[in-house]
Amino acid sequence: MFTRSIHSMTENENIQLGFLIFPGFPMACLTSMIEPLRAANEIADTRAFEWTLISEEGGPVESSAAVAFHPNCALAGAAHLDYLFLLSPPTGTFIDPRKGYGALRNRARHGAIMGGVSGGVFPLARSGLLDGHVTSVHWCYAAAFADEFPDHRTTDDVIMVDRRRVTISGAAAGFDLALRLIQQRLGDEVTTEVACWFQHPFVRGDGVRQRVPALRSTAASDMLPEPVGQALRIMDDHLEDPIAVGDICEQIGISPRHLERLFKMQLGKSPKLYYREKRLDAARQLVMYSNRPLREIALASGFSSPSALRKRYAEAYSLTPEEDRDRINMFRVQQNAPVPSS
Repeated sequence: MFTRSIHSMTENENIQLGFLIFPGFPMACLTSMIEPLRAANEIADTRAFEWTLISEEGGPVESSAAVAFHPNCALAGAAHLDYLFLLSPPTGTFIDPRKGYGALRNRARHGAIMGGVSGGVFPLARSGLLDGHVTSVHWCYAAAFADEFPDHRTTDDVIMVDRRRVTISGAAAGFDLALRLIQQRLGDEVTTEVACWFQHPFVRGDGVRQRVPALRSTAASDMLPEPVGQALRIMDDHLEDPIAVGDICEQIGISPRHLERLFKMQLGKSPKLYYREKRLDAARQLVMYSNRPLREIALASGFSSPSALRKRYAEAYSLTPEEDRDRINMFRVQQNAPVPSS
């Protein structure tokens, strides 16, 4: 699975993991990885796994749930690590980017396997350490990631291991990765007991794709009838250049009336309305996680003008794109700091 096989370690060698947290990081992603490792140590009566909580300067960091965490050390002072995982919102960046990204690259040069969890793939990509690697990106950040890193290859797989890079789509996938590490280091018996402790029914293997909810629906996209799924995939491929519903029907070999019935039955709305909401969701990612002007965002999400986008945006979210961006900036650690440049 990994370039450096855990099996190559001696029986008494501990695996050292570092978790670098940025302000606003998702707390569940951290605990979902640490807790199974802690349980494995307890079950096996060993210290097979040790971890260090890290922040850029060593000071407290508040999670997205407004819970403060107190790291063990600053990034520059962290001891040897076998793995370093970044946990962050998509807007996460360093106070001193040159020094911070340099420290990440230095860790990679000295043998650490580098990883990003959920929004943590953004600062990892900004460091250059994901160049030439396939990245697992959470579906809710896909449009923003593609906008900022158009040359990066991405996947819907919940976990992506590409040589010495590990990217993880979210908290549940983080738990899966922890179980993989436990299985490789301590075996199947301990892994099964850890999974049972947490009522985790199964471990998702390589190639398992994310379950993406159909927009504002109780169904996931992979639970929908095939004609609907095909239509959704075509819509995904044509967010910037919207395609007529009639042309979608022609491509999948179904009548517009039948597709309309299927959409209303499965998703509770017409294909046209669903498509517009999908483009609005993509626009909102760019409003929240990029510095792009409204005109560019409108064109990138298939709206003819900023005014057309603004009207639909206000109808959907009860505030304008400008108000939404200002609202997000109010919650940044540095008040009104601009979101990372694209």
